[in-house]
Amino acid sequence: MIVEGLIAAALGAGGCGPTIAIDPGHDLRANTSTEPIGPGSRRRKIKDGGGTRGVVTGTPEHRVNLQISLLLRDELQDRGYCVVMTRTESSGRSIGNVARARIANRAHAALFVRIHADGSTNRSQHGTSMLYPASHKGWTDDVLPESKTAARLLQRSLVKALGSRDLGTVQRSDLTGFNWSDVPVVLAEVGFLTNPSEDRRLNTHAYQRRAAQGLADGIARTVKTASNDSPGATVRSP
Repeated sequence: MIVEGLIAAALGAGGCGPTIAIDPGHDLRANTSTEPIGPGSRRRKIKDGGGTRGVVTGTPEHRVNLQISLLLRDELQDRGYCVVMTRTESSGRSIGNVARARIANRAHAALFVRIHADGSTNRSQHGTSMLYPASHKGWTDDVLPESKTAARLLQRSLVKALGSRDLGTVQRSDLTGFNWSDVPVVLAEVGFLTNPSEDRRLNTHAYQRRAAQGLADGIARTVKTASNDSPGATVRSP
C-alpha cells in the first residue's frame, strides 16, 4: 500500500533518529467526501475543503504547504531525524485527514507537524499561529500535554525566524486530523495567503526556507536526537 511504502521508505534509512511526520496540508483537488471527526463519532466533516489561494499571486495553498514541507523534510534529515511525509507531490484528490493522521500513527512519530497557510475575508489580517488539540477524553487527552508544549516551542521559533506577527497558540476541538492522532500533533498556520504582503512573501524561496528552519528549530527543542541533547527538550521514542 502507498501509506506503508511512505513509512518504509523513511524508516528504512538507517542511522536516523526520532521520526517526525510532516503533513503538507491539502492537495491538488479537494475531497468533499465525509469522515468522522473523531473515532466513533457520529459527527462527520468533509475530508478536505481544498484550502485557500494567494490573493495576489493566485498560488493555491497546497503548493505553498508542500514547498515549505519539503524544505522542512530536508532540514530535519540533515539534523538526524527520520521523516515521514503524508505526500511529496501535488497530484490528485486529497486523501483526507483521518488517513493523514494514520500515517503519523503507524510511523509512531515523535511529533506530527501539519503545515498550512491561513485565509481570511479580511485582507489586512496577517501573522503566524500554531494550533494544537483541545482536550477530548479518549481522543486527544493522551497527546495533549506534549502537543501543547510543542505548539508553544514551534510557534516561538517560527515567529522568530519569519519576523511575523505572533498570533499565538490556539486550541482546536474541530480538526479531524487532531482527533484521530495518537501522537503529539500541531498545525502551523505560517501566514495569510489572503494578505497581499504575506502572499508575496510566502511565495518566495527565501521566506519558505526561513519557515522551514524556524519549524526545525522548534522541533529540535521539542524532540531530541543524539546530536541534539539540549536541556529541557522533550524526549519521545519513535
